[in-house]
Amino acid sequence: MPILQYKCKKCNKQFEELVKRYDDPVTCPDCGGEAERSYCGEMYSATGKKTKKCSGNCKTCGGCG
Repeated sequence: MPILQYKCKKCNKQFEELVKRYDDPVTCPDCGGEAERSYCGEMYSATGKKTKKCSGNCKTCGGCG
């Protein structure tokens, strides 16, 4: 289960959330508003190593490496 970064569309709070799948809906812990994925942080592979060319967008990814 990945820990992903999110930003609330309503109050702009940035937070991390543990999710089962990257496309699971997430709500803001402060206001309850809808949150969207934030791709602003460092990306790491499952082994803990930094990825070379990762956008953080798993929908378009060819795999971590």
